[in-house]
Amino acid sequence: MSKHKFIDLFAGCGGLSLGLSLAGLEGQFAIERDEMAFKTFEHNFLSERDVPITKFAWPPWLDRRAWLIDELLGKHLADLSGLRNQIDVLAGGPPCQGFSFAGKRQASDPRNQLFEKYVQVVDAIRPGALVLENVPGMGVAHSTQDGSGKGRSKARESYYDKLRQKLDAAGYEVHAKVLDASRFGVPQRRSRLIVLGLDKHLAARLPGGIERVFELLEEQRVAQLRNLGLGEAITAPEAISDLEADRAEKRPCVDPDSRGGFDEVLYREPRTPYQRLMHDDCNAGSMDSMRLARHSPAVRSRFAAIQDGCKLGVLMDKASRDKHGLRKHRIHPMSPDQPAPTITTLPDDVLHYAEPRILTVRESARLQSFPDWFRFRGNFTTGGDRRTKECPRYTQVGNAVPPYLGRAIGLAIVASLDEATRFTGPLRPLDTPKPGQMEFALE
Repeated sequence: MSKHKFIDLFAGCGGLSLGLSLAGLEGQFAIERDEMAFKTFEHNFLSERDVPITKFAWPPWLDRRAWLIDELLGKHLADLSGLRNQIDVLAGGPPCQGFSFAGKRQASDPRNQLFEKYVQVVDAIRPGALVLENVPGMGVAHSTQDGSGKGRSKARESYYDKLRQKLDAAGYEVHAKVLDASRFGVPQRRSRLIVLGLDKHLAARLPGGIERVFELLEEQRVAQLRNLGLGEAITAPEAISDLEADRAEKRPCVDPDSRGGFDEVLYREPRTPYQRLMHDDCNAGSMDSMRLARHSPAVRSRFAAIQDGCKLGVLMDKASRDKHGLRKHRIHPMSPDQPAPTITTLPDDVLHYAEPRILTVRESARLQSFPDWFRFRGNFTTGGDRRTKECPRYTQVGNAVPPYLGRAIGLAIVASLDEATRFTGPLRPLDTPKPGQMEFALE
């Protein structure tokens, strides 16, 4: 039986691609604009190294490099149309900064329009199923300046509403829910808007239509925890205690993308079921991104005071920040008894639960459920005006879809497609097909 095929748009370093691959789907190609992120993607999904997933097939007409989606549509629309009805899943997560409550939520942010490019690719390829991930803010209407310039008025529609309308017009039944990744075996509280869609002709074969996919997703969530031997909630120490640094042996960082003067932790061995799952298929000495931050004694002392005197597991409030002389607004000291907070693109947003330091890239990746064999490429950090233009390792990890959330989604999509194919009962009524929309035929 041939594997279900998928394409990943806005792929980043490959979190969603990895999840779908772990679910048994076969990647065809991926589109990512940033060169650093694409180098990470290429190293894990396209290189000659031995990895425990199926490599991407990659079509001969598409150069293996970073692509803008506008460039793809401009140069390869005919090639995309040649894949019509041959792709089972089109996945993607357009950049979320324009929707995020942590940002400025500007309606005019050009990144907010990238979902329209996603719809253009949908219309060209006509996949069976759609997967789209974003921050919950995509489902909330942006406020805009009113005509007087004195206040803000609420928009009538969110960007998710607009997306759903466009996909409905393209012939897809779409539904969305806000899901917390920590319920799927990811040791991190991370809420994301998950948008799933089916071609209306496939959705007509499922009792309950597209909402049936979310029922299957819940079934796959429960099965994933059971089959992988994971609990309902994985704490931060259960995820990364084997990467603690204070009592570990260290050496000068040997990563070729790292500047000199940094140390890294030498890995010992996994201690918990989650750590063993993450370390499976990782050869000795092959883990990367273990570089430790170079904190001054004063910074370590301040972090230690925060851990001793502030409430753990929640964002520091203004009074606590003022007490410790912190101008930064978002600082989250981790709790040793809870899953980690949302891993962001900024390395100093989260403090370690037991050591006075920020997390390493590898620890952040563990908390996102990237396995230890997955390697990262590019700079570790960036700054200044380059922060909005480059995607170093911390940013790659923070932007990614947690792979084990993606794995459960992939299994649910496959189950939905298989169930729709097997269905022989009466069909639910369809809207009148629009021009160019494929006609339904019973197999």
